[in-house]
Amino acid sequence: MLKPYPRAGGPVEREDGYLPLEAYAALGEGRSVALSGADGSIDWWCCPNLDSPPLFDRLLSPEAGGYFAVTPEGPFTTEIGYRDGSNVHETVFTTPTGRARLTESLNSGPAGRLPWAELARRIDGLEGRVRLRVDLVFGTRGDTAGPFLSRNASGNAFHVAGLMGLFRTSDGIRIETADDHAIRAHVEVAAGQSELVAIVAGEHEPLVVAPVADIDRRIDVSCAAWRDWTERLGYDGRYGEHVERSALALKLLLYSPTGAIAAAATTSLPEGIGGSKNYDYRYAWIRDAGYVIKAFLRLGAHAESSAALTWLVRRLEEHGAQVLYTLDGERVSEEAELDLPGYRRSRPVRTGNAASGQHQHGIYGDIFETAERFVANGGMLDLRSGALLARLADECAEKWKLKDAGIWELPDAQHYTGSKISCWQALARAVEMAEKGYLPGTCLDRWSRTRDRIAEWIEAHCWSEAQQAYVMYPGSEKLDASLVLAVRFRFGSPERLRATCAAIDRELGRGPYHYRYTGVEAEEGCFLACSFWLVEAMALLDQKPEAAAKFEALVAALDRNSGTYAEMVDPETGAFRGNLPQGLSHLALIQAAATLSGMEL
Repeated sequence: MLKPYPRAGGPVEREDGYLPLEAYAALGEGRSVALSGADGSIDWWCCPNLDSPPLFDRLLSPEAGGYFAVTPEGPFTTEIGYRDGSNVHETVFTTPTGRARLTESLNSGPAGRLPWAELARRIDGLEGRVRLRVDLVFGTRGDTAGPFLSRNASGNAFHVAGLMGLFRTSDGIRIETADDHAIRAHVEVAAGQSELVAIVAGEHEPLVVAPVADIDRRIDVSCAAWRDWTERLGYDGRYGEHVERSALALKLLLYSPTGAIAAAATTSLPEGIGGSKNYDYRYAWIRDAGYVIKAFLRLGAHAESSAALTWLVRRLEEHGAQVLYTLDGERVSEEAELDLPGYRRSRPVRTGNAASGQHQHGIYGDIFETAERFVANGGMLDLRSGALLARLADECAEKWKLKDAGIWELPDAQHYTGSKISCWQALARAVEMAEKGYLPGTCLDRWSRTRDRIAEWIEAHCWSEAQQAYVMYPGSEKLDASLVLAVRFRFGSPERLRATCAAIDRELGRGPYHYRYTGVEAEEGCFLACSFWLVEAMALLDQKPEAAAKFEALVAALDRNSGTYAEMVDPETGAFRGNLPQGLSHLALIQAAATLSGMEL
């Protein structure tokens, strides 16, 4: 459904060359993700893969970065929105002389994902006449390569460090200039007229020069494929429109060549403007993979759940219980910096992720919760996977007393309460699965005794009478919003959990949003997943009317774009912060909505 952007109407404006993050919609085809702004400019596209160096990086470098813009000449206003049930996106431009619609898609074919990357943009005249600029500025892959243009009988081809792209156009596109830096063109459309611009790209591979008519037709083929997928989702609960849109966002982050699930599609979008909390999220975290698998299971997306769990089990076999992996299943490299200005001049711009060297107890809980949900939904674990999980349960029983980095990947190792609860969760699920015959039960008694010792330790050391809540770690009075997940994990008494939720809402809440933990508000925005987690917890604790009111206030406040959520929000302005689309934000919405609908966990 189309709606004005900004919500109050008026022109779409850049500030110092940057668009607000909420001005972007995500496009994808299961291999890469592009971000298209409400002014018609694609400012981010890592091609051909989601974790490749960026081809378009204007998002992080407004003066020198690459982009692909289709924008009306002169003043215009904008309406934006996805097609129903689809990740094909539409933008309607209204100018003093007429109206035109831009329809854009990262295309797939009738048999699924194409062997090449195909970014298609159709321009339809709706009323009057509209003249638009077409600017294709070649990126430098994060300022690491020099592009060059070549011409042959197939048209204009550009080359950037092994990546080759073909610029394909319909007959009405008038190219003005073409050089090693950019291709500049214009087009004028009247009512009923349709034109197309597209990029067909591949890395170190020959490319098929597809007819423009075929590229155009694949926009609608792709839309039909998206709709076929959403129609097969098994969700019939409340807030169906929001759940469907979040499911489509999560589907964009599922890397189809391997089954990995990326945490987000971008790197280095700041959690606080001007700060240094700018991280690369184009990797697969065990935590995120586990939560997304559970969300897909609740939606009836069993093929995606099975593929993601298979990927996860294989990585655990190869590398052990690491925090995160590359989308190809390898260890993540150490952090490095790109010499780019960063979003709104927030540096550094990073590749790699330092969390790859951390240990987090939470991975044990995430793995076992995911496996337990998988079998509860009718899945079967093979003997090899069962043996692997038994070894991980033993490892958890050995390591639970150690300090770790916690769910928030902090540099100070502590006995984080959330981490201890995750160890309890892992062993509780391991015991349940062994008793039902899904895991070998050789060490069942040990797992059971250790589970109970962990629970006793948490109750003795992590509860604060002053706060009337579980605290972030023993000896601290800090609160941690992630502790509301204890309700989903089935830990603790309802009385203490209700009190903890109330304390977190009181101290960390800002309007409909919540900060991650005490004292972090000077450095970053509110973490969207935390607010949805609180809704879910309250619903599970028999506070559904209050939880529903919070959910509805939250989604109303987030209604700032086509439905692509970031990691965080500035609670004062509502501006998005952090990487996007952020898997945790979308999957937490799904879990909250399903729980409010009374659907089983």
